[in-house]
Amino acid sequence: MKIVIIEDEGVVADDLELNIRKLVDEPLDIVQIRSVKEGIAYFREADAPDLIFSDIQLGDGLSFEIFVSGPVTVPVIFCTAYDEYALDAFKANGIDYILKPFTRQMLDSALQKYRQLKKVFSTDQTPQFEALMQLLAGKETQKAASVLVYHQDKIIPVNLEDVAMFYLANEVTHMLTFSGKTLYPNKTLDELEKLSGNTFFRANRQFLVCRKAIIDVSSFFSRKLSLNLKVPFNEKVIVSKGKAAQFLSWLAKN
Repeated sequence: MKIVIIEDEGVVADDLELNIRKLVDEPLDIVQIRSVKEGIAYFREADAPDLIFSDIQLGDGLSFEIFVSGPVTVPVIFCTAYDEYALDAFKANGIDYILKPFTRQMLDSALQKYRQLKKVFSTDQTPQFEALMQLLAGKETQKAASVLVYHQDKIIPVNLEDVAMFYLANEVTHMLTFSGKTLYPNKTLDELEKLSGNTFFRANRQFLVCRKAIIDVSSFFSRKLSLNLKVPFNEKVIVSKGKAAQFLSWLAKN
């Protein structure tokens, strides 16, 4: 049995592969793919697998871009942190999913469903993937429900509603929660900006701030804006002059 795992988080992909190997009692050929670009190139050259496990939001775009680049007749099980609104769409299109962080029981259930329904996927699923792309990429308010962080040997989901801001320090991405905890998501600020939807604003290259974390805003030197936050933070968070008008419009809408 050949399985492809499309997941940009190496730790998650390795954990998924390990659990699949424990649950499937037959020889397995498992390939891991890290990006949309890599996936498109792979499926152009390689024979189709029996099953695909795929994250939705990769570092360079939505995984659906891989599936619409050519006819897809392979069942896909999505490993996702998206909220129930998106999950309803997956169910409507007959595509299974497991929520991150997944358990072995969830994975086993999805594999059982694959065995029962794999004949359903003998036809081209491209129109369904195109519809899902429009749903997730075309709605500004659509966002992931949580972000995964890594602590020792554990993967921990943190609800986005508990996050005050993301920021860069010494080229490392940090997450500051409303409870004052500092955690370390394994994603860039660009990736987190795509995941977090319009409840967060990219103030500058260093800061991605949640609306709920902002008490008020004051004018700063050269028409920049300084944010007064609800959470203790030693450094000033400044909105650049070029983004000031966009930021105030965003603040008024939220």
